This record gives sequence, C-alpha cells and structure tokens, in this order.
Amino acid sequence: MNFADLHHAVCFGTSGGRIIWQPRIGCWYTDKQFAGEPLPPPYAGMSMVEIYRALGCSARIYEYNAAFRAVEPPEVRAHSRPLNQTDTEHVVETPAGTQVCVTRRTPSSWHYITLKWWVEFPDELRVALWRAENTQWRWDQQAFDQVQAQWGDLGAPTMYLPRVNVQDLYINLMGVENAIYALHDWRDLVEAYFRALDDCHDRLIEVINSSPIRLINFGDNIHAGTLSPDLFQRYVLPAYQRRCERLHAAAKWVCSHWDGDTGPLLPFARETGLDGIEAITPRPQGDVTFEEAKEALGEELFLLDGIPAVYFDATFPVEKLEECAHRVIELFAPKLILGISDEISSHGDIERIRVVGRIVEEYNAARSSAAAK
Repeated sequence: MNFADLHHAVCFGTSGGRIIWQPRIGCWYTDKQFAGEPLPPPYAGMSMVEIYRALGCSARIYEYNAAFRAVEPPEVRAHSRPLNQTDTEHVVETPAGTQVCVTRRTPSSWHYITLKWWVEFPDELRVALWRAENTQWRWDQQAFDQVQAQWGDLGAPTMYLPRVNVQDLYINLMGVENAIYALHDWRDLVEAYFRALDDCHDRLIEVINSSPIRLINFGDNIHAGTLSPDLFQRYVLPAYQRRCERLHAAAKWVCSHWDGDTGPLLPFARETGLDGIEAITPRPQGDVTFEEAKEALGEELFLLDGIPAVYFDATFPVEKLEECAHRVIELFAPKLILGISDEISSHGDIERIRVVGRIVEEYNAARSSAAAK
C-alpha cells in the first residue's frame, strides 16, 4: 500500500471513509538502542524504516523538518565545552549579548536535563529577542530528497513548526517556573519577545507555504497543568488563529500536539482554526474520556492518535486494546489518524501494533466494499 497517498487522502477527505494507522515507535526503538538492548526477533538489526515496513503500517514522518533551515547572522557564534563527565556548557555569542545554557547527560536516555536555562535574566531574554528578529529561514531541497529516499511511501511528508510563545518559554528557554515569574514580572519584555517570535515564525511559514509539504504540525507539547486557560486565550489562541489562517491560504492541513492533560483546554479546540489535534491522551493515562474528546472536536476536527500507550504494555490484556481501538474508530472515523497517545513505551509489546493494524484493515476493507456497491 502507498501510505503516503492514503495519508493525504484521509487528511483532505478523499479516502472514501478509510482511515490510517500511524503508531509512533521511536521511544521503544531509541531507548533500546541507548540501553544496548537487542531488538526482539524478527526486528534485530532493522532500521526504523524497515520495522515499519515489517509491521505493515504507516509512519508520521517529521524527519522532513530537516528541509527547513534556520539561518542566523554570521556574527552569531555558538560553541560548547564539557565541564565534567556529565555536564556541558553551551554558549551563543551575538551582537546583542551572550546566552549560556548548561545541560547534563542522564544514565537512562539520550535526552539531557537542563541545569542552567538559556534565559534566567532580562538581558538574556533581550538576546533571545534579537535572535528571533534576525533569524531567516530557507528551504533545503537536498535534505527533503534524502528523507524521501529513506522513508518513501510510508507516510506523507510532514513537518512541525517551532513551539509557540508560552510553550517556547517553558520548554526551550526558561523552564516552567522561571517562565511563569517572567510572564508577571517582565510582561512588556516577554510580550515583545513573543511578537518577535511570531514574526520569525511568519517568515518560516512563507517558506512552508512555498514547499511541497502539505501536512503541518504545531509541535507544542501542550499540557493544561502548566498552560492555564487564561494564558492559552491570551497568547496561544491568537497565535494559532493567525498561523492557521496563513497556512490554510496555501492549502495546508494543520494540527497541533497536545500530549499532556488537555481537559481544561479542549473547549477552545474549535476556536483555534486547527484541522486536528494530535496525541490527546484519554483515561486511564490522560485526564479526558473519549466522549469528552469527541464533544470538543465535534465533526470538524480530526483526532490524531487516541489509543493510550499503556494498552500496549502487558499490564493490560490485549482484549482491552482491541476494545479501545474499536471504540476510537467508532467515535472519530473518518476524521481519524489512528495512533498511540503518545508513543509505545520502551517496555511495550511491539506485536500489539499488528493487532490494531488488523482492526484497521478490516474497517477499511468494509468501507471500500460499501463504496463499491
């Protein structure tokens, strides 16, 4: 099957009611790599691409982000140096000043923790503002071609925009606690930074709109435990509406990644301008029921993912996974890109991917048969 064609057809409403199964397995794969743990047969020695083909399912290919290059002025200098066996200091020097970040490697994953954030004082935020004002974007055709050659027809080309205003402060620059204080104590400076960041992202959208990539994600990792409805309405919602208007004008399909608790924010879903929301995590793992998610999305918005990741662990019987997959399809199809909210865990049973795949194949076969009559 050409999953890239099906992926586009589902998103743009030409699939005849068929849906697509797109489980993300990156955590399962990379955690085993980090731990030096061999993959179970028959996947030993396979790449991610080969595993997807062996499982017979589609991939959500955000590797296409490599085709969008941020270009800073030549005066910007970045360098890093180890401080000890675990800690690294990263320095960015600009005409507006210097930013410093210190990170620490952990024994459990490739991901580091932050000891000193890029922004902890107003002067450092002024440097971040200057960088946002002076960053341009360009298209890298060679990178696009390389990703396409690697992943082929496993999914449609997809990319994600950098995090929006408040989420950028939380995750990229300051950490949640520092950012909450900054939103109150340095409001004028923070809002000036948000305007510069919006303009920077608008320049990226110009490049996106001229590119062949039609499926766009806002990679925000939104979590209602840190992003209140007030902050969402004040900062995130207007940015979403403006972004979606510009992207839709170029016939792009747009979703956003909400992978924490989402209950308090779901009432705003249909105001965002989005075509869908990715990674809403239902109970027992998240804070909402399937019915609450459906009520929020209505008939207008797609659900991307939907099956709690815990159902791929041995903690739950496979029958619970089957029941869940049928329920998600019943409620959300055809506006459904079925997947795992958020990814199968390091300890998940990869063979359960096939269980859901068979359910989707049966559903799609029934839709095709009905359309042929």
